[in-house]
Parts: sequence; structure tokens; C-alpha cells
Amino acid sequence: MSALDVAATGMLAQQLNVEVIANNIANLNTTAYKRQRPEFQDLLYQNLELVGSTSSDNGTIDASGIQLGTGVQTSAVYRITGQGNLVSTENTFDLAIEEKGYFQVELPSGDTAYTRAGSFQLSPDREIVNSDGYRILPGITIAADVTEVTVNSTGEVLVKVAGQVTPQNVGQFELAVFPNEAGLQAVGSNMFLESASSGNPTTGTPGSTGIGTVIQGFLESSNVNMVTEITTLIAAQRAYEMNSKVIQTSDEMMQTANQVT
Repeated sequence: MSALDVAATGMLAQQLNVEVIANNIANLNTTAYKRQRPEFQDLLYQNLELVGSTSSDNGTIDASGIQLGTGVQTSAVYRITGQGNLVSTENTFDLAIEEKGYFQVELPSGDTAYTRAGSFQLSPDREIVNSDGYRILPGITIAADVTEVTVNSTGEVLVKVAGQVTPQNVGQFELAVFPNEAGLQAVGSNMFLESASSGNPTTGTPGSTGIGTVIQGFLESSNVNMVTEITTLIAAQRAYEMNSKVIQTSDEMMQTANQVT
């Protein structure tokens, strides 16, 4: 009875659905986390009677045929890259990106990773780094005699030095944008790597065409909506239960058929 296999694929699909939802809920308070959504597609069909075949000697055409589906499979798990809420922290080195763009992070391997989590700090060498101590490109150093640091919307880092009135520009943040943000490869720690699906990054100053702006003293929150996730979780649970009910019903039908003498 093929219904057993079909229902089994449905249970596996909903199990993955719940796992994705669980990860979204777990990252509800993760800075700049982007929620994910699974996409499903139907499997191949068994053609018991081919659509468009002749149904009589007179050449009449079968209008619908007989096609039996073989279940469902996961086609992709999308990342929803919509903007999260901006939360004020009043921390000098907390930076949020409004609209498109990613900060560039230099990994120990020399590769460049990308992140929207702008909770930055100063290293022992007084360079601006992320929470893991990785340098934020293109590399900005704040001198020890600086009394105030301001990052404007275009990413310019302006500092005031003791005894001087005019702020000095000590660096410029650059943001990277991708043709397909959803194609970035997540590697944990709020960072992504370029992939063949994401396309090559285009870098530029914040506020330029197609690139977002920087807001100092704010962090971008996760774009997970708890109400939506709980609603989706309930729907996934019901779908799982219905597929398990199909297996139970199919088993009872097979038992009934076996008892026929």
C-alpha cells in the first residue's frame, strides 16, 4: 500500500519543518538573526493512465488520466532577510545597519565573513573588532587619547582628541551587498560566507546607491515573530499527526484485507 510510504514522507517533511521553527524560536534574541522557512515540493507521480492518451478506438482523448503522487520532499530552506527592529543600547561601538548591507569581518584564516551583528568592541591594539575579536574591515584604530567617538550614517568614524575642538576622521566603514542575500552560507557566530548562490559582493560606503546606512548606539534585533512561529508550529504538528493517522488507517486496512478468507 503506497499510502504508507507517502505518509512517511509527509512525517519526515513536517519533522524538518518543526526543526526549522525550533531554530527560529531559539534565536529569538540573537542579534540580527534572520528567520528561516522550509519550502516543500511534491515527488514524482505514478501514471496509471497517461494524461492525453487515447481512451477509445475512435481517437477520443483522456481528459485527466490517473496520476498517483508518491509524497513530498524538502526543496529548500530559505532565509528571510527582512529588517529586524532597531534597539537602542547607547553603546558607542554598537552599530546597526538600516536597509541593505553587511559588515566585513576578517577571519583568522584570512577569509572575509559578513555580518549584520554590529556589537563591536576595541581590541588590546585598540582596533574595532567583533565579539570574537575578529577585525572589522577595512581596519579602524582608535587612539588612546580619544575622548569621544562618533560614527555617522555614512560610516565615517569621527573622534575628538583631548585639547582639540575639531573632530578628526580616523576611518570609514564599508558595507557589502549581494545579488542574492538568501544564498549566503551561514557559519555560525552571526556570520556568513560568500557562496556561488549569493554572487560576488559589491562594497561601498553606507548611504550610497543600493547600500544601507549605519546607526550608532543601536543593534538590529532578530526578525523572528513569535506569534507567527507558534502558529506555524501548531500547523506543523497537526500535519504530522494527520500523516501518522494515514499510516494508522493504512495499517488497519491491510489488517482487514489479511483477515479476508
